[in-house]
Amino acid sequence: MKKRELGSSSLEVSSIGLGCMGMTFGYGPAADTDEAIKLIRAAAERGVTLFDSAEAYGEANEKLVGEALAPVRDQVVIATKFGFKDGNATAGLDSRPERIRLVAEQSLQRLQTDHLDLFYQHRVDPNVPIEDVAGTVRDLIQEGKVKHFGLSEAGADIIRRAHAIQPVTALQSEYSLWWREPEQTILPTLEELGIGFVPFSPLGKGFLTGAISEDTKFKDNDIRNVLPRFEEEARQANLALIELLGDIADTKQATRAQIALAWLLAQKPWIAPIPGTTKLHRLEENIGADNVELTPDDLQRIEAAVAQVQIQGARYTAQQQKTVNR
Repeated sequence: MKKRELGSSSLEVSSIGLGCMGMTFGYGPAADTDEAIKLIRAAAERGVTLFDSAEAYGEANEKLVGEALAPVRDQVVIATKFGFKDGNATAGLDSRPERIRLVAEQSLQRLQTDHLDLFYQHRVDPNVPIEDVAGTVRDLIQEGKVKHFGLSEAGADIIRRAHAIQPVTALQSEYSLWWREPEQTILPTLEELGIGFVPFSPLGKGFLTGAISEDTKFKDNDIRNVLPRFEEEARQANLALIELLGDIADTKQATRAQIALAWLLAQKPWIAPIPGTTKLHRLEENIGADNVELTPDDLQRIEAAVAQVQIQGARYTAQQQKTVNR
């Protein structure tokens, strides 16, 4: 698999990483632990080097990532996150310095490692100055417990303030063919400062694969049940984008998912998306996007296709949006 550097940090990762959230959190029942470990190891065997976890995904998530990657620890980049009260994404934000330190120690233990390659603030905490957050991570870096500092869903001003205290290696935020808000101010800021970008949900939480229709039923604890963009009426309207992606994919002898990922890779050389999956065939499909070359004409055609579709439905509920207001 091809490699990329996240900005000017010299942190090299595979062009496509693996988001591990869905193995224990967010998309229905947790995957079987043994099967999840097999999948993570299969990804590493195929050249994936960037693996993404978080305290908020549950202790089991970091534990399975740590166990799976222990045999190849020195060959991979493990990213995890802090920022929620007691690690609970529904309990509110908490990026107090003492909390950051506690999460770091717990994550090191669960991940079976002596350092965290990339330590993100999961969401900006309005009650804690970003300078205090960056300063705490800077101290952890000086102590050798953390290698690189990251932010998630932060706005341009926060990024600049944090970067002035401790250089930010990567920003992780949602970015895909159906959520392009980062193009307005985030991408120019990252390019100016030399910060890499790690898009999560690069396949629109599965929608851009073409596997979801207006009739799809999600399991009870699947987050898509409450997201406005996945309401039946919105899904029906948004399927127009999937049809257009299918036409383009056919001409490139690729899948919709591969076109969506290849489009992201073509935007900037310092972008490394982290699609998630629990299925080996989807993992291999996603990795295959690394070999899909989109020409300038292809990119223009994709832009023209996307421009024909007005995406329906908000990205988050009003309550969820409060934690990502920039």
